[in-house]
Amino acid sequence: MAKLRAPDGCPWDREQTHATLKPHLLEECYELIDAIDDQDNEALLEELGDVLLQIVLHAQIASEEARFDFDQIADRIADKLVLRHPHVFGENKLPTSEAVLRQWDVIKRSEKHERKSVIDGVPRTLPALAKAQKVQAKAARAGFDWPEANDVLAKIREEISEIEAANDTDELSEELGDLLFSVVNFARKQNLDAEGILQRATAKFARRFRAMEALAAKKGIQLSTLSLPELDLLWEETKRQES
Repeated sequence: MAKLRAPDGCPWDREQTHATLKPHLLEECYELIDAIDDQDNEALLEELGDVLLQIVLHAQIASEEARFDFDQIADRIADKLVLRHPHVFGENKLPTSEAVLRQWDVIKRSEKHERKSVIDGVPRTLPALAKAQKVQAKAARAGFDWPEANDVLAKIREEISEIEAANDTDELSEELGDLLFSVVNFARKQNLDAEGILQRATAKFARRFRAMEALAAKKGIQLSTLSLPELDLLWEETKRQES
């Protein structure tokens, strides 16, 4: 990477900054997640390397400006792992993952003096569902949580009623947000990842829609010429074939 960033190196690499690399880092992380979801070992190997490349590039940029280097990045995370795992590297043994997470939050708050709230520190750019679940989990570890998942189901029903009673777009928008937040809360209470659930649901819809397009083409039908009841019948036929 030092050679790529050198005056006689690659023009593209030399032009990069921390800011210009942001979309590339996000893209590589998403491609890594795809490889994990696909259980593709070769892709996993490649995508982990691509994510590591992003870290190496950021480290090189910082090193050129004498701010920090790759070794300091590795040292910092190693020190953090020891500090935040006193139940492993010290004598304070903990019996459960939940106890570990509560201790982790306490240690983080002691390190991050600028954080005034237990829900501070959630990345602003997280996808909305993931961000909602992260905020909810932090609040829950402080004791602010529904006792049971069924309590959240009652809240979901309440939010649906409020959507039905909404009088204008602003009110509808707010109530829809409340409903989505409550659905994420229910997923969290069931130890499910709301972001991943919606990703899989979207992928399932896209797979079935493409299959429906293929089925229509096989029948010599243009989807745009079908009525909604006819589309529903084709959709159900597609689902049966998938089953």
